[in-house]
Amino acid sequence: MSEPQRRRHNDSMVREVWSYLRVRKKWWLAPMLLILLGLGAIAVLTESSALAPFIYTVF
Repeated sequence: MSEPQRRRHNDSMVREVWSYLRVRKKWWLAPMLLILLGLGAIAVLTESSALAPFIYTVF
């Protein structure tokens, strides 16, 4: 898949999730999604750092 197609696919997925939350009134899912994204970002960003052993104790 080329880069523009991949970007378009990711954009459509974000739009689809946002549309689902908005139409179905599932606002309670938004904080959970943000927390999951945050934890995923922390895991990815600290993967190769000196903080990795300390972060793994959180999980």
